[in-house]
This record gives sequence, structure tokens and C-alpha cells, in this order.
Amino acid sequence: MGTGVIYLVPIGARRFELYSEPQDAAHPSAPPPGLWHRLSYRLHERWHDAVGTARRVESRATVWTRTRDWAVRRTAEAIAEQRTFWTLRHCTRPVLVHPSDLSASQAAAERDCMLADARTHHARWLAFDLAAFVASGLLMLLPGPNLIAYYFLFRLIGHFLAWRGARQAMQTAWDLRVEPALAELGRLADLPRDARASRVDAIAAGLNLPSLAAFFDRTAVPARS
Repeated sequence: MGTGVIYLVPIGARRFELYSEPQDAAHPSAPPPGLWHRLSYRLHERWHDAVGTARRVESRATVWTRTRDWAVRRTAEAIAEQRTFWTLRHCTRPVLVHPSDLSASQAAAERDCMLADARTHHARWLAFDLAAFVASGLLMLLPGPNLIAYYFLFRLIGHFLAWRGARQAMQTAWDLRVEPALAELGRLADLPRDARASRVDAIAAGLNLPSLAAFFDRTAVPARS
């Protein structure tokens, strides 16, 4: 990937998040040829089904089922939070789309600060998860799948990819583009969720970013109406 579009999303007073839209539309509707591609397709389908199931609340679910669904939802949120940095690993000329009430220099400064923070953050968690994954190997002596080891392995891979993406992005030349709709989105962050919901949905639709409204609701304040 030579270029990628990254959005500087305002989520509160002088608070921003880097955001990119997941490319789920590019996922094929049928298994592609090749062993690796077929395996990736099946894993994607199973994960998509698992997330959908976890997001449906079942009043009669067991404690184990509720715990499993919580873990799946938390993992899906972690993927959404880290996806932008994963994407940046492959961008040699990314485009930063920023609110129109920020100058180019202000937007670049916010971006650079977030990239530096992300690189440090993911490096620290990478070291922690590596140690935890190695320690969880002791649980191999117990019967059954080592779910704790799988959990820390997922975190290890995720933080490693995010760290690489942040590091790559700090060494890359960016193009900048102004977007007035993002400035309006920033003004909505201080409103209760119910009061802003319809306008946030309209902005997301206008930008052709179907997942932006959910991302904004997770990150913008206040979270509750």
C-alpha cells in the first residue's frame, strides 16, 4: 500500500485520535484460491460471526458465555483501536485529513505527538506481553487449550504491529488535506450522545466512513447521555 487515508478525529477539547476505516468491503464473498488465502478467509468469517454473536445480549447466557463474549468484544475494540497503526506499516505516502479549524502545522504537530506517544505505549506493552506470554507457557502442563497464552499472544502481535506502524509513520512524509466536516464533528463531542447521534451519523455517511460513528461514540466525551 503506497498511500492510505488517515483521519485526525476530534473527540473533545484539544483531544484527537487517528482513525482509518476498516476495509471490510474488500473481503471476498467466496473463498479465494490458494491454501493461505482460504485459511485467512475462514478465520475472517469465524471472527466476524464470533463478534456478531458476542454483541447480542442473551439474558439466559451462562457465566462462561458472558465472559467469553466480553473477551471477544474487548478484543474487537482493541483491534479497532490499533487498526490505524497496523495500516500505517504499509503506507509510504499517507494522507492526513484534518479538521478545517486546525492549520496544517497544528494538525501535523498533533499527529506527531500521537505517533510518538503510540510508539512508546506499544513498546512498553510489547515488553510486558512478551514476558506474560513466556510465563503463561507454564500452563501448558494443564489439560485443555491454553487460553491465557492465546490471549497474550494476540496482545503481543497486536502491540508489535502497532509499534511498527507508529515508528514507520514517524519516518514517512505525509500529505495533508482539510475537511470541514471534521470540525463540525469536534463541536459535537461535548453534547450528550443522544443529542448528537443523528448528526454524527450524517457526517459519517457524508465522509463514506460507515464505522466512524461507532468509533466516535467510544472515544468522544461525554460517553453517556
